[in-house]
Amino acid sequence: MDKWLKALLVMVAVTAVAACGTKGGVTDEGSAGETPTASPAAGSGAAGATTSGLAPDSGAEMTALPATAAGAEGTPLDPLDDPNSAVAKRTVYFDFDSSTVRNEDRTVIEAHAAYLVARPSMTVTLECHADERGSREYNLALGERRCLSVRQMLLLLGVAPAQIEMVSYGEEKPAVAGHDESAWRLNRRVEFVYQR
Repeated sequence: MDKWLKALLVMVAVTAVAACGTKGGVTDEGSAGETPTASPAAGSGAAGATTSGLAPDSGAEMTALPATAAGAEGTPLDPLDDPNSAVAKRTVYFDFDSSTVRNEDRTVIEAHAAYLVARPSMTVTLECHADERGSREYNLALGERRCLSVRQMLLLLGVAPAQIEMVSYGEEKPAVAGHDESAWRLNRRVEFVYQR
């Protein structure tokens, strides 16, 4: 019965997100650092602002995660250890100079929210990053805005605030070395790092 109640609460949270969502984010075109392009998807929030960009018509549905899957020897396998699990993807990416969650990454965040809601003692650290363009201070702030966007979406999906920690690395820990868009697009990210 408890499992059904949790599933119902998650569905209510998803419905609330869809009903209260907005499209896009606040742009800060006068900021130094990653220079905005003409693309309307390249908006970013003002310093310290949360720009979750939840869209009611995103078409994403939350799927329930199995509590365990069978391991090689019949032992329960945590979904974090299952490469076929919905939480196997632990990175979401951002557009240039943006802290708005991209539509294609919403399902990743929803899967992690369902995982955390089902495990109230589990905590996650959101490690947030920017590409190398812009000053160190600007990129730390941009990373923080990206953290806040993902955190806000997790909270709206029912994750407890105590389960989420955030750290912004700005440009300091690139995923890929390089000085072109192919590297930069992989460095504009938020990673889910679980403490077990």
